[in-house]
Amino acid sequence: MRKLSYTILVLFAGLGLFSPVFALTVSPVKIDITGDPGTTVHGEIELFNEQDSNKTFYSSFENFETNGESGAPSFVGAKDGLATWLQTDTQVVLNSNQRTKVPFSITIPYGAEAGGYFAAIFFGSQPPGKQESSQLAIGGKLGILVFLKVSGKVEEGGGLLDFTTKNNQIFFDALPINFYYRVNNTGGDRVIPQGLLEVKNLGFLNSFSGKANLKDGSVLPRSIRKFEVGWVNDQALSEKEKSELGFFGKAFLELKAFNFGWYTANLNIFWGENNSKSFSSRLSFFIIPWHLLMIVGVFLLVVLGFGFFGLKRYNRWIIAKATKSRRKRKIDE
Repeated sequence: MRKLSYTILVLFAGLGLFSPVFALTVSPVKIDITGDPGTTVHGEIELFNEQDSNKTFYSSFENFETNGESGAPSFVGAKDGLATWLQTDTQVVLNSNQRTKVPFSITIPYGAEAGGYFAAIFFGSQPPGKQESSQLAIGGKLGILVFLKVSGKVEEGGGLLDFTTKNNQIFFDALPINFYYRVNNTGGDRVIPQGLLEVKNLGFLNSFSGKANLKDGSVLPRSIRKFEVGWVNDQALSEKEKSELGFFGKAFLELKAFNFGWYTANLNIFWGENNSKSFSSRLSFFIIPWHLLMIVGVFLLVVLGFGFFGLKRYNRWIIAKATKSRRKRKIDE
C-alpha cells in the first residue's frame, strides 16, 4: 500500500454544522492500494480520540465519484462496487486520548474488471442507521478516501482540453497571474497529471517555473478536472487584496514586483504507464504595470516641462546678454 499526499474530507450531518463534541483524527486520510481479481488485500487505519471522554465510533462505506470539475468527491452510496467489498470493525471504542490501529480488508470479486474503484471508509459518532435518518446537526463523520486499482490491462485515454488564464485575460498589471487547464480522462483508471508550467519573457529567459499539479490531484475515469497554477512571488497579493489598494498602492506593488512586457507560458504534462500520454500547450500575454508607468510618465512630463521652460528662459537670457554686449561695444566705439 502506497501512502500518497492526501486530501482530508470532513462531512457534517444534516445542515453541515460542526459539533465540537466530535474530535477524531484518522491517518492516513488517503489510501492507494492494488489487488488482483479474486484476492483479498489488507490495510490499517489509525484512529485517535482527541476528546476528554471515552467515545464509540461507527464505521460505514460509500462509493464516490467526481462532483463537477473541481475534483471534490460526491458520495453515491454503497449498493455495489468497492463500498460493498470493504470490511472493517463495525464500531471502535476509544478511551480519552487513546490511539489505536483498525484493520480493514477489500475482497475483490473474481470477475472484477481491471481499472480504478473509489470509495470512502467513514467513522462517525452515530451508528450508520441513525446517521442516514437524522436530519439534525448532531455528531459527524470523518472519511478516508480509498483508491483501489484492480490489476490487469487498463485502457488509457483522454487529453488536455484547454489552457488559459481567468476569463481568457491577456493583459495584466502585476502578479499574481493564475493559469487554468482542463484534463479529460476517458480511460479505466484515475490519472495524476505531472509536469511543469514555465513562463518565459521576451528574451526567452525563464521568469517562472512551477509544478503543473502541485497537490497531485487525480482525474477519475469518465470525468474532467480543472487545475490551477499560480505565478506569484513574495510581493504578490490576492485579487481581493489588490482590489482594496488605491492607485498609488497598486503602483508601489508594481514597483516592488516589477514585471513588464510580453510573456509566453508553456504547459507540458504527462501521465499513464511510463508517462505514455504527454500533452503541451502555450499562450502569450502581457504585463503592463500601467499605474507605475502613469506616475513615471507624469514625472517625465514635469521634468521635460521644467526643462523646456528652463531652456527657453536660458536662451532668452543668453540673447539678452548678447544684445546688451553689442550695444555696449557700439557705445564705446
